[in-house]
Amino acid sequence: MPHLPLEPPPAMDQPRTLLISGAGRGIGRSIAERALAEGHRLSLGVRDPSGLPEGPLIEAVRLRPDRVFLHPYDAREPRQARDWVEATLAHFGAIDGLIHCAGVFSRVGLLFEPGQEREIDDLWRVNLMGPWWLTRAAWPALVASGDGRVITLVSMSGQRVKGSLAAYPCSKFALMGLCQSMRNEGWNAGIRVTAICPGWVNTSMASQVKALAAEAMTQPEDLATLTAQLLRLPASAVPFELKINCQLET
Repeated sequence: MPHLPLEPPPAMDQPRTLLISGAGRGIGRSIAERALAEGHRLSLGVRDPSGLPEGPLIEAVRLRPDRVFLHPYDAREPRQARDWVEATLAHFGAIDGLIHCAGVFSRVGLLFEPGQEREIDDLWRVNLMGPWWLTRAAWPALVASGDGRVITLVSMSGQRVKGSLAAYPCSKFALMGLCQSMRNEGWNAGIRVTAICPGWVNTSMASQVKALAAEAMTQPEDLATLTAQLLRLPASAVPFELKINCQLET
């Protein structure tokens, strides 16, 4: 028998209706599973809905459509952002939280090779314009909620540049600027924005890292716990920026 978190814990605050991008794996999946356990209603955007792994999310999609809604979403396509938001509003009737987890990594450096312009363009389209398009599409619903939340997985690469990377940190610095703009735009409407900036996280993106053991990295479940706590905080206590270090930053 499946074991679904069908009812919210007794001490929980009012559940939210959350859009979560990148929920098919890694950090996004951990955040979505924790949000489901916390009693929230979830609208999950994934590139290939048929490929969502077995687990509590796909169980809830099958058995509790009143709790979890699945929709195709490619961060590269602005029309898909609008379609996803419209479908979520038709399904749940409201959106009061948006969690941006979709993103891609690149090792392209400052002196990129001919032909790598395409990779840089794709990086900007996913890491910056994807969250921008989706936030813009969901904005009227977030305003209407009166207590909207936007949580964005930025990265410590949006705070400093290490080594020879250029394309990736530039996209993340831009994403950090977008978070500041969202915060300013939404403040008087009760929307609170948080940029989460972890270093290395034990996901497939960090699988090639040799200098740090996987168990020494920040775990996706830890970021899910922090996100759950952010969603419980009143608007008067929501932090804008969380820097999370698994090793000393200088």
